[in-house]
Formats: sequence, C-alpha cells, structure tokens
Amino acid sequence: MAGNVEAAKRAAVVAGKVILEAEIQTAVQTKGLGDYVTEVDRAAEKAIAASLSAADPSIPMVGEEGGGETADRYWLVDPLDGTTNFLHGFFAVGVSIALIQDGAPVVGVVHAPFLGQTYSATRGGGAFLEAGGTARRLAVSERPPSSAVLATGFPFRKKSLLPKHLAAVRGCLERFEDLRRPGAASLDLAWVAAGVFEGFFELNLSSWDVAAGALLVEEAGGRVSDWGGGPDYLSGNILAGSPAVHGALVEIAAAAAASAAGVTPPTG
Repeated sequence: MAGNVEAAKRAAVVAGKVILEAEIQTAVQTKGLGDYVTEVDRAAEKAIAASLSAADPSIPMVGEEGGGETADRYWLVDPLDGTTNFLHGFFAVGVSIALIQDGAPVVGVVHAPFLGQTYSATRGGGAFLEAGGTARRLAVSERPPSSAVLATGFPFRKKSLLPKHLAAVRGCLERFEDLRRPGAASLDLAWVAAGVFEGFFELNLSSWDVAAGALLVEEAGGRVSDWGGGPDYLSGNILAGSPAVHGALVEIAAAAAASAAGVTPPTG
C-alpha cells in the first residue's frame, strides 16, 4: 500500500505542475450546465495516467475526462477538481486520486497545487498533510456542533435536488455556526480531515469528486456516509464530518428529504 500512495502523490504533484504552468483558459468546452472542461483538465489527466502507468501498469485508471473501465482494483481520478474556480482565477483547486479496491477507496491523495499542500491516506494507516517540507498526521476537529463550520456545494447539474439541498442548508444554519462554499469537493473533504471544517455535505457529485477525500476523513477519525446514513457515498450524495457533526448531519438530511417530499417528519 505504501508504494501505491507514493505513486499517487507523485502523479498528483505532476498534474499540479501542469495546472500551475497553464494559463487560465478562455476557450472551454461545456459538458453541461455549469460543467466545464479545459485543455488543462485533459493535460493533467494525461500526466496522471502516464505517471501511474509507469509505477504499475497492471492497475487500470478511470478518469473524469477520459473514462476507463473499472476492475477489482483501479485508480479513480479527477485531474482538476474546481474547474469553474480555475476559470475565474479562484484557486481553490484540487487534484484527486484514489485507489479503489473491492468497491471502496484504500488509497487517497488530494493535492492543492496553488496552496502547496498534499493530503494522503491509506486504509488503516492514517491521514497526513505534507506542506512546506514537513508532514503532520491529521485529525478531525473536536469542536461541538454549536460552533461548527461546514462546507457544502450546490447540485447545479440537477436543479430538481435544490429543494432537498436548501432544506438541509437551512437545517445546518439552525444547528451549526456557519457554512462555506469553496467549490471543490475534494478540498472540502481534505479540510474536514484537517479540522479546518467540521463537516461537509453535498448531493449529486461524482465518485471521483469524493473517493480520495472520503478516505482522508475516515482515516482522520471522522465519519462518511450517504444521505441516508449508509455506506454508498461514492454515489455522490455524501455526508462527512467529525463523529458528532456527522450524526447531526444524518438527522438534518433525513428531515430535509422529508421536507422536500412534503412529508412531516416524526417528532419525539
């Protein structure tokens, strides 16, 4: 496992250099409403593929831009998470690489090229941040829910989910201190693992957005689930946080789902 995490870190840093050396693109391809891809995304993914293949050609890769075939063990890659941020010169941008084995992440790396930060985790081996030539082990925040600050994003690809999401936003603002919306789920999750945020929630993401970051949170002592409190967070409907905050999020998500469906949730 150590060799795989080192390979993922090298590949993420190589992609980060591609991003740092690129000019912000003005001519972009639109994949969908608010969903963009640039030549930088494609170049970063090609750099990752080459680096990972050089380390171990037997492991296939599935990338956001190039696709690929899943297997019992495969790399799952988002080469530039936060493309909209990148296009606007807001450099909350991440490179996300996860090794999926038997349907779950066992290695996760999130690299923030503009911040000079590399987050990494292995299943059962803890989560770490490398920055400025030093490394430290990560642990989720111990702040109580009443003083918690959470990150979120909006389901811009599927506007029909807005009622459910906005109901959850309201529930969070009533229960927690505040919310932030940085716009790159991989970094949101890395920051939960590092204790910057106490939690994160979002709907309708892709598996490559959350796989690496979810492992970071779990290995830092946090909890990750889908909106029903189950294990299917690679569906992209994700709740993550410190144990206390995650428990509150599960309750808020259930109430939000009931509200969006026009159902009065049970009390008592």
